Amino acid sequence: MTINVGDKLPDVPLTVATDNGPEQTTSGEFFAGRRVALFAVPGAFTPTCSARHLPSYVEKAGDIKGKGVDEIACLSVNDPFVMSAWNKADGSSDITMLADGNGAFSDALGLSFDASKFGMGKRSQRYSMLINDGVVEQLNVEAPGEYRASSAETLLEQL
Repeated sequence: MTINVGDKLPDVPLTVATDNGPEQTTSGEFFAGRRVALFAVPGAFTPTCSARHLPSYVEKAGDIKGKGVDEIACLSVNDPFVMSAWNKADGSSDITMLADGNGAFSDALGLSFDASKFGMGKRSQRYSMLINDGVVEQLNVEAPGEYRASSAETLLEQL
């Protein structure tokens, strides 16, 4: 079952990729008491994710935060070291990188998929979400192979 607008997020482990190394948290802790724009990608350093998805949020971060968003977070089923390296290479200090290393969060949302035929194992679907104190306000899930609904531009229009 896929999460829907109005649902409370499941509370599962996540890791924040920081300059000081991985910091363990849970989705319950991370999203509590604030409004977060979350976007998820199938993989760090992958073509569409690096060329279009992350850059759209880097470019629009100020505009998004100016609309009452406390934090912008990028999530992928990668380890925190890869997420940190990706943020250093292509990201911004305006984006918090969340590692869903085992896919627990993606699975709990019903938004994971099997990319084994590409040698990538379990991955997150591409989506964006606006979360207010752990409750989903907006949800934009891409069709397979698409990139439009989860862009920073779309989420900004919804704010």
